[in-house]
Amino acid sequence: MVTQAFTTSPWVAPALVALGAACACGAILLVLLRTGLAWRLATDIPNDRSLHDRPTPRVGGWGIVPVSVATMLLIAPSLWCAAAAAAFLAAVSQIDDRRGLPARVRFAAHLIAVVGIVVLYPAPLPWWLLGALSFLMIWLVNLYNFMDGADGLAGGMALFGFTGYAVAALVGAYPLPELALASAAIAGAALGFLLFNFHPARIFLGDAGSISLGFLAGALGYWGWLRGTWPIWFPALVFAPFITDASITLARRLLRGERFWQPHREHYYQRMVRSGMGHAGTAGAWYAVMATGIILAVCLLGRPQAFQWCAVATWVVVLCLLGVVVDLRWRRFQSTLSKQSEV
Repeated sequence: MVTQAFTTSPWVAPALVALGAACACGAILLVLLRTGLAWRLATDIPNDRSLHDRPTPRVGGWGIVPVSVATMLLIAPSLWCAAAAAAFLAAVSQIDDRRGLPARVRFAAHLIAVVGIVVLYPAPLPWWLLGALSFLMIWLVNLYNFMDGADGLAGGMALFGFTGYAVAALVGAYPLPELALASAAIAGAALGFLLFNFHPARIFLGDAGSISLGFLAGALGYWGWLRGTWPIWFPALVFAPFITDASITLARRLLRGERFWQPHREHYYQRMVRSGMGHAGTAGAWYAVMATGIILAVCLLGRPQAFQWCAVATWVVVLCLLGVVVDLRWRRFQSTLSKQSEV
């Protein structure tokens, strides 16, 4: 039923055009930035917590955010607030990329953007539930930034995730062509960025890109739920690999009394890279998990509610078990290193 609804939708072709055009525009913009300008805007300098060993410009957001915002304003004007908030976050985050900003200033910007969406387009929920939903959206903004540390990972999540949004916006209970076109454009811009970010990365996403993408994932997910296109679990399931990794890592650090906001190398994806899978292998494994979860999410649309929630819970368990596998691999790797150092 989902496949038939997708193939018969008259908006599939425009969505593919939007994806392709955004990919081309984003790639062209990044080509233009691959000059001395990119290094002056923001440069990532490796440190002891980095997974890279050479300075790299982090201006990938310039190939994604302007294209996404312009496309949303042109072909999805009902999403103007999300576009304006994404541009605002990109501007603040670019200053942070270039000069650095206090955590309270960054958090205030995230709060303004998310609360602006919820206040302008309130859901019929009690105030405390709206507050909880806002908190979850703010967490998505930040976790996307936390997960931007390996070649091709955050860009791939954007490509897969927003493609999932675009498909669901065409086959959901109440199709939203504007949401589908906007999501396809963001996915296309992410693909253009991936041409330069897949291993070995020549450009990094930067906070201007990762913060904005995390916000758009939450804002468009909220919009689709508010308009009845998909259930509330859908956006969480689409971005479940990122949410699970970042949330479990945060919980571990909090339990140990560590400062969770400081850079570290304890995420599952970081352990995968460091234990021998490398950037390309790690990205490939994550792509497979992302695609599986998104296909599951789209196929669950229209199913009985109880079945949906059981499937969502099962997928969360599967992701946690995959995390256990990564932990076991990491322990074996550490044990091998320890034995080698003793020889």
